[in-house]
Amino acid sequence: MALKQHLQQKLGLKINPLQIQLIKLLELPTYQLEQRVKEELETNPLLEEGSEREETDDYREEEEDIYVEEEGDGEQEIRQDDDDFSFEDYISDDDDIPDYKLSVSNTSRDDDVRDFIFSQGVSSRENLLNQLGMRDLTEFQKKIAEYIIGNIDDDGYLRRDIENIVDDLAFGAGIEVTAEEVEQLLRIIQEFEPHGVGARDLRECLLLQIIHKQKEEPSEVLNNARLVLEECFDEFSKKHYEKMARRLRLPEEVLKEAVNEILKLNPKPGGAMGDSSFEQTVNKIIPDFTLDLTDGELQLSLNTGNTPELKINKSYLNLLDSYQKGQSPKDKKDVSNFIKYKLNSAKSFIDAVHQRNNTLMLTMTAIVQFQKQFFLTGDENLLKPMILRDIADVTGLDVSTVSRVSNAKYVQTWFGVYSLKDFFSGSMQTSSGEEVSTGELRNVLKSIVDAEDKKRPLTDDELVDRMEKKGYQIARRTVAKYRQMLDIPVARLRREI
Repeated sequence: MALKQHLQQKLGLKINPLQIQLIKLLELPTYQLEQRVKEELETNPLLEEGSEREETDDYREEEEDIYVEEEGDGEQEIRQDDDDFSFEDYISDDDDIPDYKLSVSNTSRDDDVRDFIFSQGVSSRENLLNQLGMRDLTEFQKKIAEYIIGNIDDDGYLRRDIENIVDDLAFGAGIEVTAEEVEQLLRIIQEFEPHGVGARDLRECLLLQIIHKQKEEPSEVLNNARLVLEECFDEFSKKHYEKMARRLRLPEEVLKEAVNEILKLNPKPGGAMGDSSFEQTVNKIIPDFTLDLTDGELQLSLNTGNTPELKINKSYLNLLDSYQKGQSPKDKKDVSNFIKYKLNSAKSFIDAVHQRNNTLMLTMTAIVQFQKQFFLTGDENLLKPMILRDIADVTGLDVSTVSRVSNAKYVQTWFGVYSLKDFFSGSMQTSSGEEVSTGELRNVLKSIVDAEDKKRPLTDDELVDRMEKKGYQIARRTVAKYRQMLDIPVARLRREI
């Protein structure tokens, strides 16, 4: 078989590691960048916290002194000018250090010394179990009640049938119990706080809360509210107030008071149980940018949060040089390769963080200039139609880069916090030929809904007619889409008495 040689040209796209790292950092918001920097500080010994500007000259001098020289036998050696640094300074026996050197006492009698007090919350189930412990029950009843509490979900509802609980106790725990006994213990649990816990549906949850209020402060309004829940819950959930008034034979004002009392109740009592800090996560928004208005001028700044400045750890290089003086050539090569790898990795990471910050500022500056009238006034009707391509053309960046910068990023303005995604929207022409943003359409739609007669709310077809009268010609499906985006329910559910 003959071998053939031939030339072939290929055109491919290669991304260097610095670009890959930059792409990943661009997607991170401020709080995630802090965590990423901390992880890099832990894994790379040549990185340390500190201002790189303060030691730029010293770093350049040291970088000139440290170089890799090829020798005749192929070995590599790191050479560096002698320094006063000694490896023995970093090696000591902790047992030889007196205790007084490990403690600091620099307070005076006049200082106000305060201890930090850490509080730990009580979970929802622990809260119910604590109340269960105050009830006079037998051990057998407590075991059943604890199992019932274990089946209550985070909203405070018991969504399992009594028969299933009876079967689980029989086959899983070997406890023979009747459905009546489980029902009796459930009623005891339903008396616990917060009121409404242990309910099996929304109707029962609201009824439990109304019954508790009746016991504390009986009133005619609570009696009517209980009557609505017991006899007209379906009509109440569908807001068929006329049917409710005819069935219960209640005047409109009296029915309105009863309905308002029901609307004050908590449909998810589980959210009020104990300290939910260990069970529920609260989404906190940390702005990535701050935009202030000073003397009529917009001032933009990047929020770096608690992200430390990074620099190269020169002490580690000095320590390495002192350590290598007593090692064999093979060990010198291994350590040299390790240092070269970590040094390049540290430089790349520092450069990537700087490029990330510069790219974020470049993109946000272009957005501020594009939407300048909005940021000067805070009027959302002044938001101009803007797409990713508009900002990419101004900054010279790729559309994908602008998308990564604007994803999960927020800006703190002088009139509120906004997501960068909110500034990007499509456009449409009005009847006069003017280009308006979809954000303006949503604002107009919301203003029409807010001004409607709540006794006779507007349907989607009627909203289309109102929008056309204002010069916005949009389809009914577009109105429905914007209404859902604004969390506006259908007309039937917007009705009020």
